[in-house]
Amino acid sequence: MSFKTMPLACALALAAWNARAADAASSSAPAASAAGTTQQLEAVQISGKREKLDAARNSLSPETGSSIYRFDSSDLQKLPLGDATPLNQVLLRAPGVVQDSFAAGQLHVRGDHANLQYRINGIVIPESVSGFSGALDTQFANQISLLTGALPAQYGYRTAGVVDIHTKGADSGSHGSLDVTAGSNGHAETSLDVGGSAGDFSYFVTGSFLRSDLGIENPTPARDAIHDDTRQTKGFAYLSYLLGNSSRVSLMLGSSDNHFQIPDVPGESPAYAIADTTIPPSSALDADQYERSNFQVLSFESSLSDKVDYQIAAFRRYSDVHYEPDPVGDLAYTGVASNTVRRNEAYGLQADLSARIDARHTVRAGLYLQRERGAADNTSAVFPADADGNQTSTVPLSITDNARLGGHLYGVYVQDEWQPTKALTVDYGLRYDQVSTVVHESQWSPRLGLVYQVGETTRLHAGYARYFTPPPTEKIDTTSVAAFAGTTNALPSDANTSVRSERSNYYDAGISQELGKHVTLGADAYYREVRHLQDEGQFGSAFIYSAFNYERGKIYGLELSASYKDERLSGYANAAFSSARAQGIESGQFNFDPTELAYIASNWVHVDHDETVSASAGASYRLADGTTVSGDALYGSGLRNGFANTDHLPAHVTLNASASHGFDFAGFGHIDVRLSVINLLDRVYELRDGSGIGVGAPQFGQRRAFYVSVSKPFGQ
Repeated sequence: MSFKTMPLACALALAAWNARAADAASSSAPAASAAGTTQQLEAVQISGKREKLDAARNSLSPETGSSIYRFDSSDLQKLPLGDATPLNQVLLRAPGVVQDSFAAGQLHVRGDHANLQYRINGIVIPESVSGFSGALDTQFANQISLLTGALPAQYGYRTAGVVDIHTKGADSGSHGSLDVTAGSNGHAETSLDVGGSAGDFSYFVTGSFLRSDLGIENPTPARDAIHDDTRQTKGFAYLSYLLGNSSRVSLMLGSSDNHFQIPDVPGESPAYAIADTTIPPSSALDADQYERSNFQVLSFESSLSDKVDYQIAAFRRYSDVHYEPDPVGDLAYTGVASNTVRRNEAYGLQADLSARIDARHTVRAGLYLQRERGAADNTSAVFPADADGNQTSTVPLSITDNARLGGHLYGVYVQDEWQPTKALTVDYGLRYDQVSTVVHESQWSPRLGLVYQVGETTRLHAGYARYFTPPPTEKIDTTSVAAFAGTTNALPSDANTSVRSERSNYYDAGISQELGKHVTLGADAYYREVRHLQDEGQFGSAFIYSAFNYERGKIYGLELSASYKDERLSGYANAAFSSARAQGIESGQFNFDPTELAYIASNWVHVDHDETVSASAGASYRLADGTTVSGDALYGSGLRNGFANTDHLPAHVTLNASASHGFDFAGFGHIDVRLSVINLLDRVYELRDGSGIGVGAPQFGQRRAFYVSVSKPFGQ
């Protein structure tokens, strides 16, 4: 059985096994009520064990001093597409998160490019190579938290934001749902999830398949893209077994297997001639990208006493991206047809411990060890060219440019959560990190966070963090400058300095104010000074991102938030103001034109993902008959474009809406139906125009689209 089909098959097998176990228990149980009472008490006891272990797991991950934005299961259901909303689109509803390519899954938090850390049940999931379409689905999440700002010492490496996902658990008895979503652009998505428990064993398994005619953003403003189909298969499984009253062993499995067609732009003219070959029109090119990813995590959680909790996890992740060009079309229109594969495998160990010393001190410590192996294979067809880049022959050459990377990353931390008074909590700590891949670097990083409760309704927080961000091995460009000299793929510059680790000082302060029972207001300000600021760009035809460094960076901003919740009505509004500037390219220079390099060396420039103003707002209301109507809006003042990012794209706003209702049918049971519309006003807006530092193809946002979702829950 292949790994990508395992989650669905496993779900069905577990469901059937659990049903047989339930039937057997039912047929053998005595009719007396006392027996039934005994069984119920046992179930409550097991549930209590799980709740105690979940609470212990939460105690391992402090949040003191950082800014936190949470989406619980009810928040996810109120989104226009419910929990079928892609994970990156969920996070766009948090303050300070800027929209980029939807298909790429690109998010920019507080002026950073990507640099997000994903944790599932408190365990770090290593990064993937994928340039777009994340490997994680929203449907397996019970709660999603985004932590930003000055993070405690426990959090290292990818620190623009920590996406902490708590998975759906397992209630007594079997349960699950079958969900089908269909809509515009040939969108057809089916997902199945099954969860349950049998004694000390519990499980949750989910799998999904998506087909759509809109995989990557349309490079034109037309409603329908040309050659833009996608097929995406994803799966996730969480299995756990209780060992006594205070221990649990868990296994997490995740996989994704995605295929994207690269959309075509009609009406373009070939730039190069090919001997004895008919060149296809630009609307008929056939380039594709394939992405695979899977991870496995085996963890052990335990409590040594009421005061000491710990978790140890061993993990592995593999991912690859394969770009297949149109062998004639890419060569004729761009001068290079590169068959490119990037692979990365990471495996390692994470351990965390929390010890409550007394009523005022909780000490936490831990370590993270990771080994990784990466490969970049590139076979390119190019033409010979003169010093000015002009084609000198119509017979292409084949150049092979392969590379291998490897190395390790490790870190240790210790921190103390100290509560000198009932109102004040102080978290101070220190971590040490070392990386050895294309660079050999290390850093000691102090952290300090404070939370002060003023009365019952006002909370102040502030923090400082020294950050160390190693270069992402899976996104290091290993292209040989010399190999392509004298060809139509000659690089603009011959400088090729290795990507360096980013080092920064981060300052954060904010306030949260409750107004009555229903309204919460928040404000947060941050400032970051950076050396070796990391960024990423798409260089070449493949939709694969490569890392590079600016010498210096300055990033600062302000976030405002408001939320309202009562029994029927809920709503939120966020606004963020940000500035992210940098100076001097100090690695990956071969990807940049010398004129642009010279300008950036002597001028502070906006990074390409800098958006001055971003905002989101939404509301949901439940009618008397149980129908829920929801709507939200996303606004952006425009990402940067033009020479050295000296300009920006026009502002854009999209409105989205949905209505959902539950129905009960005799003989069939309950179903939930949702009608959704994305980009209600059918606004045409451009996320990228193909210009700017490290920007590839132009990309337009999704036009108006309608969806119908049907969910059939089953089980107890």
